[in-house]
Amino acid sequence: MAQDLPTQRESAVPATFPAWVEHHANVRGARPAMREKDLGIWQTMTWAELARQVRELANGLAALGVEPGQHVAIVGENRPRLYLSMMAAQAIGAIPVPLYQDAVAQEMLYVLQDAEIRVCVVENQEQVDKMLEAAEQCPALTYIIYDDPRGLRNYRQERLLGFDRLLEQGREYALAHPEYVDAAMAALRPGDAAAMFYTSGTTGKPKGVMLSHHALIDRALAIQELENLTDREDVLAYLPPAWIGQNMFSYTQFLVTGFTVNHPESPDTVSIDMHDIGPTYYFAPPRVLEGLLTHVMIRMEDASAIKRKLFHAFMKLARRVGVRILDKDPGVGTLDRLKYALGNVLVYGPLRNALGMSRVRIAYTAGEAIGPDLFVFYRSIGINLKQLYGSTETSVFVCVQADGHVRSDTVGPPVKGVEIRVAENGEIQVKSPGMFKGYYRNPEATAESYTADGWYHTGDAGYLDPDGQLKIIDRAKDVGKLADGSLFAPKYLENKLKFFQHIKEAVAFGANMTEVCAFINIDLEAVGNWAERRGLPYAGYTDLAGKPEVYELIRDCVNQVNAELADDPKLAGSQISRFLILHKELDPDDDELTRTRKVRRAFIAQKYGVLVDALFQGKANQFIETEVKFEDGRSGKISADLKIAPATVYSGNSKKAA
Repeated sequence: MAQDLPTQRESAVPATFPAWVEHHANVRGARPAMREKDLGIWQTMTWAELARQVRELANGLAALGVEPGQHVAIVGENRPRLYLSMMAAQAIGAIPVPLYQDAVAQEMLYVLQDAEIRVCVVENQEQVDKMLEAAEQCPALTYIIYDDPRGLRNYRQERLLGFDRLLEQGREYALAHPEYVDAAMAALRPGDAAAMFYTSGTTGKPKGVMLSHHALIDRALAIQELENLTDREDVLAYLPPAWIGQNMFSYTQFLVTGFTVNHPESPDTVSIDMHDIGPTYYFAPPRVLEGLLTHVMIRMEDASAIKRKLFHAFMKLARRVGVRILDKDPGVGTLDRLKYALGNVLVYGPLRNALGMSRVRIAYTAGEAIGPDLFVFYRSIGINLKQLYGSTETSVFVCVQADGHVRSDTVGPPVKGVEIRVAENGEIQVKSPGMFKGYYRNPEATAESYTADGWYHTGDAGYLDPDGQLKIIDRAKDVGKLADGSLFAPKYLENKLKFFQHIKEAVAFGANMTEVCAFINIDLEAVGNWAERRGLPYAGYTDLAGKPEVYELIRDCVNQVNAELADDPKLAGSQISRFLILHKELDPDDDELTRTRKVRRAFIAQKYGVLVDALFQGKANQFIETEVKFEDGRSGKISADLKIAPATVYSGNSKKAA
């Protein structure tokens, strides 16, 4: 298939990532390419400087023996040097493999072995330690290159190499082989693998998804055209670089469009750094948007009575007309427009500023379904938040909502070049120029991911509405029915629960059962703030989660969800009958969530089977002891006698309990 793609010379635009780097250095060399906040000060790198360092790094990797087709692991937070290392690897035909920086060494071990990693570029001492631990079972791992030298002064392992020393070796190698990088870049073809991303492994071992230069660049060009993106955009790179969503926005789209990517000082300073930069093009999964809203609501609860009253009054107006005004609906009356303009001065503008979104022109959310209430909230205050749909295997962009046609219950129509069909079982199937090359060393899984006539199995259930917009119901394997035949879509229920600031995570159960039950994780910050204002003492998450007052707080949230479900003919039967508040937070380190914080539903059902049984047996409480992993690698146990609480199930008239 690669031979049918245009070569670099035939293409009207650069067709590989190294070619884009050279293009921007020539066209906008003095423009800022990257900024990084270091010790409170923003440092800027121009496109010309970026291209020069990429060449030095490419020569440095060549000096270490990195060859075309080999994999180079990249591990750390969003740091410019890690991004430059990806570009350098691509420049000589190697394939970068980003790993999740918060994974423990044993999790990384599988990828290091599967991808046969010889060279790894890491951020700091924490990642060096993980690589040294993994190296005991990865004899092929020859070099560990580190960016931040702090804490590494007394490390003497031969395989360690400082980033500055790699640059020096690159300059030395370039003197001896002045044509090597140019020849390597010229040899690249659009169909060659550009990067490999590992799946989250919700149903088994992670799989390496091989994506070509052509697939990634084609999808970025399609979005650039759709959204009229320019080189004047500012983007904040703050999500895990190993996640294809972040990589598409802060790497692929960055290299194709030529805008500026800003790297926060640390994950803890993202909110402050957002205010510094004021991104114009913003991307956040629902969990981030939920967290931002939770912080706002906590602050609002601490405000004076007058401010709270003003806030709620204007938010009521925003919910009624804000989205219509954003969509330029001419049917909004003059009086409502004037009231909304006043609200923009007093509430919406300051609120957007508090969220760090004053300059946002386009905001996307993806990664999982977003609750409609959360989605409408952001749009109602004037933030152009839109949903997109895709996956790692499709280079992200399959469907995107277009301005003026944004609805909370769809993810938009297919992006340019994409075809969609819905199979008889309701599964969404796709054809796209952004399709992956295959799963690394797994031809069986690659073949299974396509239908006999060449359509990709997304694994999602949904349908195209009369307007041609795609509606996602849930993962096809998770959508089920209750014993009475009622539709059961657990993710939809969980998202409605998570809209409440006091609920951080939820897991719903009910397939083939007579009713629906749920696990709840409270948000420690939000509920802790709520408890402190009421003089309710607590000694930590487990203690707070078990308090009767907290159960009543969460019961109110569940009852509100049930009241809304009662008015939906398709979902009225899936109201939540009973719930419990888990004694611990669901955690990726305990294998309960993926690194992108998606619920491992089957694993949770098995791990907490005794709690699931207790819910459906109608018990009032259940004792459980759970093993947990601590950040330092130690294991321990948490035990609790969990209360199981009933919720109100409503009839079709939600004002009246059934």
